[in-house]
Formats: sequence, structure tokens, C-alpha cells
Amino acid sequence: MSKIKWKGGALIAPVPPAMISCMGSDGKPNIITVAWTGILSTHPPKTYVSVRPTRHSYELIRESGEFVINLTSAKLTRAADLCGMKTGRKIDKFKECDLTAEFDENFPEFACPSIGESPMSIYCKVDRIVPLGSHDMFIADIVGIGVDEALIDEKGKLCLDKAGLTAFAHGEYFELGKKIGAFGFSVAKKKKAAKRR
Repeated sequence: MSKIKWKGGALIAPVPPAMISCMGSDGKPNIITVAWTGILSTHPPKTYVSVRPTRHSYELIRESGEFVINLTSAKLTRAADLCGMKTGRKIDKFKECDLTAEFDENFPEFACPSIGESPMSIYCKVDRIVPLGSHDMFIADIVGIGVDEALIDEKGKLCLDKAGLTAFAHGEYFELGKKIGAFGFSVAKKKKAAKRR
């Protein structure tokens, strides 16, 4: 396969169009949609979001020291797009998108709400801010996770395949499709054939 060479750029795909809820001292919750997020460490669990300092949510996250990463389902894709296009300085994004600012009693230490309609919400406390150029990275500790009960099977297993999650690739949104494998399937031993009677 021949490849055309381009200069370096921010082009990794797919990425999650994550809806980040945050709130400043004025008590008004806001949502910013970011694609620059992911896991940094398993133990301790750490994540990040990278935000331009010019964005309204940047100041809210810096001021409060907390945010919630809300995963985006296909049903939330239109809201996620709007929350990435409009500024919370001018509109109430929760109201505009008919979303619920959910203050979870399981996380009383959080002033910041999650998005009630999101299938999974990841509660984060900022550990440090790293300036990187166009964006600053908020490195954060994952201190709790809220999961829709419908995604837990009878054995207590998380079934994110039932969430209808959305991916973002080069300016376009896609609903995740069929499962093509599970972690470790390439090295898993084949199941022994059933014994003949």
C-alpha cells in the first residue's frame, strides 16, 4: 500500500466526541464537547481533556478544579455537536439541548453536574494543567463513574456495546457498529471441541 506523506498534524481517528460538563462559581452548569480526551493511567486512574484557553469552559474548569466526562450516544450526537459549536457565554446549553443537569447524591463532593441522558459519566478532579500550545491539558484523577443501570447485565458486567456510542473521525460522526473481537482474542486458546459421546 502506497501512502502520501503530509506534514505533522492533529489527525488521529476515531476519537470520542465527549460532552464535558462543568460549572463555575456562578452556579451555572455548562457543556463543552471535546475530542481530545482519553486515559493516561490505570493505577491511579487518570484522564485528561485538552481545551483552548479562549473557550468559556476553560475558565470554569480551571476555577472549579473539576469536570465530568459524559460519553455520547447516537441519540446525543446532535446535542454534542451543538455544544461544540455554541458558547456557554451566550446560551444555556442544558436548556438549549433539553438535557438534565444531574447532581448525583453518590458524589456529594462534586458541585459540577453530569448529563443525565449520558450512558456513562466520569467524575474528574483536576490534578494539574499543562500548557501545550493551542490547547492546555487538564490532567485529572478519575474519582467516580456513574453508569446507566441498563448497561449492567445480570452478572454485573458492563455492556457498553448496548450504549450506542458515537465516534468522531475527521469532522464526521459515526455510530459504533458490530463487534469484531474482544481484548486478547488474537492470542486466546481455542475452545476444546466437545467430547463425543
